Order: sequence, then C-alpha cells, then structure tokens
Amino acid sequence: MNKRILFTACLLGLTAAAQAEVHARQAWARFTVPGMQSGGVFVQLDNGEPADALIGGSTPVAERVEIHEHIMRQGNMRMQAMPNGLPLPAHSHIALQPGGYHLMLIGLKQPLAAGSRFPLTLNFRHAPAQTVQVEVKSPSDEAGGRQHHHHSH
Repeated sequence: MNKRILFTACLLGLTAAAQAEVHARQAWARFTVPGMQSGGVFVQLDNGEPADALIGGSTPVAERVEIHEHIMRQGNMRMQAMPNGLPLPAHSHIALQPGGYHLMLIGLKQPLAAGSRFPLTLNFRHAPAQTVQVEVKSPSDEAGGRQHHHHSH
C-alpha cells in the first residue's frame, strides 16, 4: 500500500511540475546604432499556474540581461532594475513594452541591426528556461506595428 501512495504522490508531483510553464511570444528589440552599450527587448508573457517570476536571462549578443521598470520619481520618469525579478501572477498576461517593464541588454557586443534576429533565453523562478527569437525592429516597423497591439495587465 505504501508503495502505491508513494507512486501516486510522485505522479502528482510530476503533473504539478509540468504545469509550471510560461509562454513568451512576440519578442522584439529596438535597433541600436554603433557605440550604444545597451538595448531594450520587449515580449509578451503568458503564465498559467502557479504564480511565477521572470528573474533574468542571457543572450550571446550582450554581456548580461536585466529586468527593468519605468517609475515616476519626483515628477520624472526613471528606469530602474528589478533585482528580485518581475512577478507573474497565476493566469496572467504581462506585456513588456516601451515605457513599462522591459529587458535591458547590457554590454552589447555588436549593434542590433534592424531586420536581424538573435536568441534570448528567459529564466523563471519555477518554469523551465525558455529561448525565444528576438526580431530587431526599425523605428518605422515599431510605429507601424504599435497600433495593432492590444496590451492588458
């Protein structure tokens, strides 16, 4: 009897672990010009259960990836790092977008050329790491595409 209970408990544990999954989609970055040391990446994150957090990432095109947010401080919009990560509540849809939450590529190894793509691995507190292809957009791509996106938090 104890073996059967243990086996069932193991199966339930595997099922719970399999449900810990965040889906990243529509990843894009702003193009950069030579000499720029950082760049922004934006992505849609859809989380199921349980609650999770985006805690970092990595990419071959930059030395490190940081999660940032824009906040109002003394009437000025400021950008600051989120060292504890970005909370992803259960059943949430979070848009990392210009003027809000975003990923900063620090120490770019080369300019991000419009029309190019690069891999970005996202790290989560519970869900497995996920690698997405990031499309680099020019300002005209960004302006043309923005009117078609609907953002919800």
